Amino acid sequence: MAKHAFLSASASHRWLECPPSAKLCSEQEDRASPYAQQGTDCHELCAYLVEKELGKDVTDPTENLTYFDQEMQDCAEGYCSFVMEQIEEAKKHCQDPQVLIEQRLDFSRWVENGFGTGDCVIVADDVLQIIDYKHGLGVLVSAEMNPQMMCYALGALELFDGIYDINSIQMTIFQPRRENVSTCNITKDELLSWADEILKPTAELAYEGKGEFKAGEHCQFCKVKATCRKRAEYNLELAQYDFEMPPTLEETEVTAILPKIDSLISWVTDIKEYALQQALSGTHYDGFKVVEGRANRKYTDDDAVAFAAKDAGFDPYEKKLLGITAMTALMGKKKFEEVLGKYITKPQGKPTLVPESDKRPAINTAYEDFSEN
Repeated sequence: MAKHAFLSASASHRWLECPPSAKLCSEQEDRASPYAQQGTDCHELCAYLVEKELGKDVTDPTENLTYFDQEMQDCAEGYCSFVMEQIEEAKKHCQDPQVLIEQRLDFSRWVENGFGTGDCVIVADDVLQIIDYKHGLGVLVSAEMNPQMMCYALGALELFDGIYDINSIQMTIFQPRRENVSTCNITKDELLSWADEILKPTAELAYEGKGEFKAGEHCQFCKVKATCRKRAEYNLELAQYDFEMPPTLEETEVTAILPKIDSLISWVTDIKEYALQQALSGTHYDGFKVVEGRANRKYTDDDAVAFAAKDAGFDPYEKKLLGITAMTALMGKKKFEEVLGKYITKPQGKPTLVPESDKRPAINTAYEDFSEN
């Protein structure tokens, strides 16, 4: 029986943690989302701007992009500037660095039929650099031992190791909407050891649908996350706590619950959405029914409403100060800073309880304030 190429680099963070999930996901239909298309559009714009800056004859894709807006333009321009800075840096220790944009990278020596597309690969003597653009806003992506980036690096090594004297790998995530530029450096030997000792044997398990199911943060983009039994068991462990009597919980119990709260919320939300879609398709769940949700009134024709209101002697429009993003687009970044920079402030964000691994600095708590007095 022929094996299918379903072990993608972009999903490697999941199937490396939970090998049998790969085969299950391959049997599910892909569902395109607006967020995915938005990311695709911005990648296309990023590639265009970089290639144009490199002097290539390329066509501006803007008019064909579904979700193009000023924010996307700003993000792509920021990415282009970053890439050009890295290219100039590479030229300092290599006369002829290779720059590959949207390059197909094959790492099938370790993962059968394994390939992916690298947003930007800069190949120079000593250092191979992989840069990956992320347009998403919801998840902060780290380059630290990032398996997708490491798979791309393996593919780039397959192309250029031997032509260039590569000793180290620099992997960078550029995520402008989260103000995140994350970089990880590893040696070529470290990368190859990971590929031989972890990537290759785990990929072999995943192809056969073998290995142990494992629940965790990697479940987020899994196609079977709503009905996965291992994920259910993982979250139902919280059932041992009696939520009807929260005052009885000890601090140690709260500490044990906290790390799983976000996962639990995500899981029950996925279950509700899955059940709704199944119910709409005809599945009946005892004790439940599908009803029409609340809807707000809306105009059927904005232009007709405005005309009718004016005709009746009323002004149908409200005046509103442009937001910061729209005002920046109107004036341009330089003029905006010059004219309005002194009026811009960033208030303190709402306190949020997060794991200690979060990179944001801790704020003073009431206990710390009291202790300082």
